Amino acid sequence: MLVKTTPEWLALTVEERIEAFRTQVVPAIEGQGARSRFYDTEFYSARVTDVWVWEAADHAAYQRLVDALRETPFWDRWFEVVEILVGVENGYANNYGVDAVASVTA
Repeated sequence: MLVKTTPEWLALTVEERIEAFRTQVVPAIEGQGARSRFYDTEFYSARVTDVWVWEAADHAAYQRLVDALRETPFWDRWFEVVEILVGVENGYANNYGVDAVASVTA
């Protein structure tokens, strides 16, 4: 999920942002069968400020997650959702019954 912060979000202090996430976003996404990782990109890209990688148990869990996020100020108030890219890790390998060709670091 490629997102861009809004002026409203940036007007909050760091403490207010953490509290807003803790009280309004986290409760909405807990129990949806998904987890996330966040990457800051604003120092490399003017188009998006953050990349949120969501891992969901299945497509239904991902759909529940997005629906839950849309009911919070996260969606289009604090962040503009620029683009959603959905993929399946090693999908080609799974489809063809072969080992994934990828580099792994320890």
